[in-house]
Amino acid sequence: MKKSILAFVALLAIAACDKKEPKGNLHITGNVKGLKDGTLYIQKFVDTSLIAIDTIIIEGDSKFESYLDLKSPEMLYLFVDRGVSNSLDNNLMFFAEPGKMTLETNLDAFLSDAKITGSKNHELYEEYKKTTERYKDQNLSLIEQKFKAIKRKDTKAVDSLSQLQELNMKRKYLFAVNYAMNNKDHEIAPYIALAEVYDINVKFLDTIAKSMSPKIKESMYGKKLTQYIKALKTTN
Repeated sequence: MKKSILAFVALLAIAACDKKEPKGNLHITGNVKGLKDGTLYIQKFVDTSLIAIDTIIIEGDSKFESYLDLKSPEMLYLFVDRGVSNSLDNNLMFFAEPGKMTLETNLDAFLSDAKITGSKNHELYEEYKKTTERYKDQNLSLIEQKFKAIKRKDTKAVDSLSQLQELNMKRKYLFAVNYAMNNKDHEIAPYIALAEVYDINVKFLDTIAKSMSPKIKESMYGKKLTQYIKALKTTN
């Protein structure tokens, strides 16, 4: 009898050892309220294409979790396959970094109702977007006014509105550069340089790169920014 008990305990110990621990330095938990059946994909850009790095099947329970191994903080995308369309409203951007993150949203307002916590870089990215939305709204208003001026053949107004558009764009770019430099100790800095103002004068990109801390210079986006600036200077 004792031998049987010992054998059983040994089998349990072996089973416990065989049970694989989740791998990865990023633990994501989330909930897409209203999603009963479907597939979630966590994606990242490789070169110029989005590829799935995790696939999560939803069957009845809208809650999910994922373990990922990040070499460096980077922008990831949560894509929901509704089985209907592949619109942009199905892809939620989030700035991932090692640790624990929570992604909560709902199926009807997948982007606008999203609440993402656990990442300082994402917090800074949300703050950045709030300000830049004002520049986008202003530009749309100027486009509408310019269209009306063109229709009534008011060339003076068209020229004036074009100048205002250019000024608005300069302000947006200047804000992006300043924001990146003010957050030089976070990976959001080189990301903004690469994603938002990549076509600005190289001297501004160089200023952002030189302001970054050693840690950020060695990050994925930090290295990409350095390489991009080097390539620009070589071709110019």
